[in-house]
Amino acid sequence: MSAEKPLPEPGEVVVCTVREITSHGIYVNLDQYDGTNGFLHVSEISTGWVRNIDRVAKVSQKLVLKVIRVNKARREIDLSLRQVTNEERRARVIEWKREERALAIIEAVKKKLDLNETQEKELKQKLEEHFGTLYEALETAARKGEKGLAPAGLPEREAKAVAEVATEKIVPPRYEVGALVEVSSRSPEGIEQVKKTLMSAASAPSAEVHITYAGAPRYRVRITADDYKQAEKALDVVLEKIKDGVGKHDAFTFKREISRKYGGSS
Repeated sequence: MSAEKPLPEPGEVVVCTVREITSHGIYVNLDQYDGTNGFLHVSEISTGWVRNIDRVAKVSQKLVLKVIRVNKARREIDLSLRQVTNEERRARVIEWKREERALAIIEAVKKKLDLNETQEKELKQKLEEHFGTLYEALETAARKGEKGLAPAGLPEREAKAVAEVATEKIVPPRYEVGALVEVSSRSPEGIEQVKKTLMSAASAPSAEVHITYAGAPRYRVRITADDYKQAEKALDVVLEKIKDGVGKHDAFTFKREISRKYGGSS
């Protein structure tokens, strides 16, 4: 006898596919739970009166809903649309897209290596156990290659194939932080001293450092790294080096600028 499919917990935000629309609500399948049935009552669609439900959704459309009740004995799941915030909806859609992309990549690896169902399942389990999610594992593989998958203990041929396919399909995100720095010196060799200080500061481990002239006495410092915390730490190191490099009678101030993320898949 096969084990029953897992069920979501109340409060969980899920992606669903509309199966049937009736006058009293919408029947859906929960995508992340192997198509388990759920129901969105008309009272949970909107805070106001819904005159025509068929204007809310169409059959086969995707909806982001919140689980409000779960009857495990009957395996009945009640859902809400009106209780889902915009931020929850956006975050869940991004997560769902990543899950779909990750499954597609694993399917490509399966075909590439001619894996059977058991081998595919074991591959996914190892990646999820060591990286939390399939997408995190694949993003690591895209950034660091097969060496990045070492903690999962995959066979060499599997690690190589996963890294190759992930590199083709995923663009890892990069994070950029920065600051506008003002450095001035009263010393006769002040300009040269500032240049030396800035050149010395432009070396941070595991990050790209760019220091550009922004009009005397201002300089723009931009740090780019694979991780936001890593970029912030590198910026702190660079700013501290600049501060230590100027003389006690010299001026040094800085103002942080807006950080940004680019690349990656959403």
